[in-house]
Amino acid sequence: MRRLPALALVGLVIVAIAACSASATPGWTYAPAASTAPAASGASGAPSVAPSGAPSVAPSVEPSTAPSAAAGGSPSASGGAATLTIMAPVGAATGGFQPTTLEAKANTPFTIHFDNQDSQAPHNVTLKGPSGDVTLGGDTAFFQGPGTRDYAVPALPAGEYAYSCIVHPTTMKGTLTVK
Repeated sequence: MRRLPALALVGLVIVAIAACSASATPGWTYAPAASTAPAASGASGAPSVAPSGAPSVAPSVEPSTAPSAAAGGSPSASGGAATLTIMAPVGAATGGFQPTTLEAKANTPFTIHFDNQDSQAPHNVTLKGPSGDVTLGGDTAFFQGPGTRDYAVPALPAGEYAYSCIVHPTTMKGTLTVK
């Protein structure tokens, strides 16, 4: 009787791995609910979401070939609080996050700006520290891109924290060093 849950878990893992490694584009039917987090003021370039879940305007952000300090793992100042950017490029399920290392200041709250550019599979960002999962503020449900989410991170003590995608934890992962 005790083997049944373990076998079910193994079967679920096998199905998930097979789904993630399939060469065909998945026909996702999951549509996450619109975020209930308040929208940031000012023009951020991110699409606003109407109550129906459909974008009300197209994003006005042009891709840039210039390196971004925030995307490179360095915090950028925005209204006094640091913002770190994590991107899921197209094909992130096999290629992973960009960047895979970030740094933040200890004992200071900050924001993780998640730029999901992958229209092939849903993704999100989770954060785990030495004493367990870190509760992030904002809409942390996984979603299919292109789109962005901002996660409020509470003040963290110095240490190493692992960030990952709940859907693709073995390939989409990185390390946040808080010092």
